[in-house]
Amino acid sequence: MPETGTAWPVGAIDLAAKLAQIREHWRPKVIAALNGQEVKLARFAGEFPWHRHAQEDELFLGVAGEFRVEFRDRAESVVPGRLVVVPRGVEHRVVAAGEAAALLLEPAATRNTGDVEDARYTAPNGVRI
Repeated sequence: MPETGTAWPVGAIDLAAKLAQIREHWRPKVIAALNGQEVKLARFAGEFPWHRHAQEDELFLGVAGEFRVEFRDRAESVVPGRLVVVPRGVEHRVVAAGEAAALLLEPAATRNTGDVEDARYTAPNGVRI
């Protein structure tokens, strides 16, 4: 496992193997980085708090199960192979009736709860697996 601040090794990444290392819900783990962006994997179950990211866009790509990215005026269903981009400044939350997983792409050091500080949901940044 690379340490914070070190370069990532070149090679293919097995998403299923990385996902198997993640046990917690709502705690994204960094699996790669490029051009100031981090590629993260996360498991979801239940409802995440409403929040927004003032400066960052977020991409959610379904990897396992089904979840919704909810906006105040609509909801988008995400299943494996489907993605949603949340533009910066747009309030949203993720809801998963069962367990689901997603690949996230966002600028490095983006806090998962954006403008909300929540002891249960705010995850540490930069945790690599």
